Amino acid sequence: MSADTTELLNQAARRRTFAVISHPDAGKSTLTEALLLHAHVLNEAGATHGKAGRKATVSDWMEMEKDRGISISSSAIQFTHDELVFNVVDTPGHADFSEDTYRVLTAVDSVIMLLDAAKGMEPQTMKLFGVCKQRGIPIITVINKWDRPGHDALALLDEVQERTGMRPTPLTWPVGISGDFHGVLDIRSGEYVQYTRTPGGSTLAIEKRMTPQQAEAAMGETWTTAVEEAELLTLDGYEHDLEDYLAQRSTVVLFAAAVLNFGIGQLLDVLSELAPPPHARPDADGAPRPLEAPFSAQVFKVQAGMDRNHRDRLAFARICSGIFHRGDVVTRAATGRQLATKYASGVFGRERETIEEAWPGDVIGLVNAGDVRAGDSLYLEEPVTFPEIPTFPPEHFRQASAMDPSKHKQFQRGIEQLDQEGVIQVLRSERRPSQMPILAAVGPMQFEVVSHRMEHEFHAPIRLDQLPLGLAMGIQKQDAPAVDAYPGAEAAERSDGTWLALFADSWQARWFGQRNPDVTLESLTHDHAGPAGT
Repeated sequence: MSADTTELLNQAARRRTFAVISHPDAGKSTLTEALLLHAHVLNEAGATHGKAGRKATVSDWMEMEKDRGISISSSAIQFTHDELVFNVVDTPGHADFSEDTYRVLTAVDSVIMLLDAAKGMEPQTMKLFGVCKQRGIPIITVINKWDRPGHDALALLDEVQERTGMRPTPLTWPVGISGDFHGVLDIRSGEYVQYTRTPGGSTLAIEKRMTPQQAEAAMGETWTTAVEEAELLTLDGYEHDLEDYLAQRSTVVLFAAAVLNFGIGQLLDVLSELAPPPHARPDADGAPRPLEAPFSAQVFKVQAGMDRNHRDRLAFARICSGIFHRGDVVTRAATGRQLATKYASGVFGRERETIEEAWPGDVIGLVNAGDVRAGDSLYLEEPVTFPEIPTFPPEHFRQASAMDPSKHKQFQRGIEQLDQEGVIQVLRSERRPSQMPILAAVGPMQFEVVSHRMEHEFHAPIRLDQLPLGLAMGIQKQDAPAVDAYPGAEAAERSDGTWLALFADSWQARWFGQRNPDVTLESLTHDHAGPAGT
């Protein structure tokens, strides 16, 4: 084995690339901040709502995110802790942006799934569990907000097992009921980790470790109850097994209160120890691409508007194999065109800095990378195409037009940019003027993002007129006239060249099919767990 290969494998082994996912408002961005705080990357953790004078989170950089206290874009952050390199991708919190979340899941090796202690397994959480299960991604479950009243801890574990089929294996157990959080029992060491909050909760919580004897003297019956519950779980077989965790037969469980920075140090330790490093990724034909193969990467996100001083766009790419060197001329598999990487950045939320090299597992930002789109495969020397990232079937449709006709160029540029980013799907219909495209979305909040960004980034305010449509199905181009001839239906071409038949609902599509047996209507649903949140 050459020295370069040894270095590459050593660097890859140091990487932990993961996403934080859950139902909206479970605390994803707050948890990301808390991890950065414990890794000593930040001196003070932010809050999504900026409450009590706390600053906004690093990962939520859009004005709409700060205003609403939710994540609506994925943001990549890299930090180093105990000689390991963590690449964390914060995902959109709202179900309307589940397509973006799914893209992120193609770029990670494990996930942290947050559950709200008071709400348990919510619909979005179930969908995301299903997507992770289908993709074979190991899951660490964090039961968050234990500082607030919520469900019984044992009942939450039962719910996880019943609804996911995975055996929950706690590594920490709460000392005190939900809403009265004193600390956790470290199940593997038997110690008590006591937390004391700091003013405002924005700095590291004070942690004190006690022996079981010291804990019993300090906490009395509260400690005894926690120990008895943990012993009961052990007797029932809820013990951590690394092989079961990696095979998704089990999910590691920890208890935390991210807003107070309780339990986050233990989570960082578990990520270091258990989260898998990068491994050989299968290409579109199912053949693994070895880590030591020449450079390859897959783009999972394209984003513009991150830097107000520069009207550029950033393509986020997960490195799958090889070493990336800034300045490499890579090939885009979809077109065979070459792409210069002179401007490559590491990303820290909205901030970025030029990087010279990166390794498997790292997320890099390629500035103004031509017409690269989410899902594109990039490579050096040895061609490779990774599995496509599916597009979710849209359910909401609007006709877009510029409010100021003199802003037509800005309007067209903005719509094209948002389409390339995957914020929205852009459809063209022969029934409508070219300057009035149809915008299609998985969820209606996507239209709010489009309106906001068109006005504030592209300076081309738009009008969005709702259309009486709610279903899109694939067709062949030659069948478009038949669709247009059917009352209430409409044919349109998506920017990727896919032809769609748009209907009001499934009933109308069924009637159309019966009257046009020569036209094949294809479902746009792909082999994933469905749009998370539907």
